Amino acid sequence: MEIHETIPAVKQHLRAFKTQNKAIGLVPTMGALHQGHLELIRQSKKQMDVTIVTIFVNPIQFNNPEDLQKYPRTLEADLAVLSEEGVDIVFVPSEKEIYPEGIFMEFDFGTMEQVLEGRFRPGHFNGVAIVVSKLFHIVQPDIAFFGQKDLQQVSVVKRLVSDLSFGIEIEVVPTVRETDGLALSSRNQRLSPEGRKIAPLLYKTLTKCKDELLMGGDWLKIKNNAIKKILNPIEINPEYLELVDEADFSLVQQPIPGKSYAICIAAYIEQVRLIDNIIFRSGHI
Repeated sequence: MEIHETIPAVKQHLRAFKTQNKAIGLVPTMGALHQGHLELIRQSKKQMDVTIVTIFVNPIQFNNPEDLQKYPRTLEADLAVLSEEGVDIVFVPSEKEIYPEGIFMEFDFGTMEQVLEGRFRPGHFNGVAIVVSKLFHIVQPDIAFFGQKDLQQVSVVKRLVSDLSFGIEIEVVPTVRETDGLALSSRNQRLSPEGRKIAPLLYKTLTKCKDELLMGGDWLKIKNNAIKKILNPIEINPEYLELVDEADFSLVQQPIPGKSYAICIAAYIEQVRLIDNIIFRSGHI
């Protein structure tokens, strides 16, 4: 496994593979790796000739400075795991390497910026789009692998690839969960044992909402009941719990049979912000 810290070094290393027409898979991460990340890596290794993992805690996608400061950084352990997984290349740049002169441009994703993560984390998608664009230019992968847990972010990245004509395929890997349903996340490390016990209720809420929608229930009633009867009794007040059209993340009042939707949630547990989602096709489980 080769580890690079500079853009010229990683580009030079990749050049040899590209001259041999090797298929390159990219797995962008912010470190603190868990089984969800490893599933992305395994999918890349299964399909691609070369797998490169990037580890970079991107400061410009955090709208909360405290959240950035508390984000877990476990580089030594991460590198050991990546070596064990047989990753070919790891790119671990510094902030100065990625942003030598700061950032002066901005992306605008229109209505996507006004709902869910876009609404509650202003500037987040701009930060994601900038760093992903830079990584795509540096690595020039054939396929980039992202997890479904960050579904809205994936939608933004797909829009980025389409609008800017990146010759890259985006593959979305289903969310990896603990046996009790909790979506794997680096932020889970910050939960106390008590917080960890109640966190699976986020997925339970999503599942219950989906089941009731598929039985023809009214979304507003389903949503309000879930908040009042499942979440509020254990003092979870969701930042949002919304039904959206999976294609464009527009808010939906009631699903239309045959279309694909997502129910998305964000909530704080012990001041740790967790997100999750569930995708379903109306009229079909």
